[in-house]
Amino acid sequence: MISLKSMREIELMRQAGMVLSKTRLELEKHLKPGISTHQLDLIAENYIKSQGCKASFKNYNGFPASICASVNEVVIHGIPKKSIVLKDGDIISIDLGVECNGYHADSAWTYPIGKVSSEVLQLLKVTKEALDEGLKMVKPGNRV
Repeated sequence: MISLKSMREIELMRQAGMVLSKTRLELEKHLKPGISTHQLDLIAENYIKSQGCKASFKNYNGFPASICASVNEVVIHGIPKKSIVLKDGDIISIDLGVECNGYHADSAWTYPIGKVSSEVLQLLKVTKEALDEGLKMVKPGNRV
């Protein structure tokens, strides 16, 4: 059952989404060869805390980190580690959740690291196009 949200609730949801968006932008500054997924996790957690919010995933059902960091063949929910260091040609998917004032925002994006192959660039392009096409269908009355 879907419960309608008040304007206040919608604004709180929007605030969580803005913190999530700004956290993503902060992480993007650091997505370079040589950084560990653990360092990315700390960057995200510290930024989220600086905004007065919490990382949604941290300690949820025992999950030990603030982000999920899935490198290359890791499909989803990769656990950040000091030993996982990004290198030229990698791709990383970062799943990020933010909780502000009881409302959560969540997103996942995949990024190329350094110089990647043409096949990887094509994969990223096609998946972005598929997302954009799907978003065109998001409107009142449409169903999944």
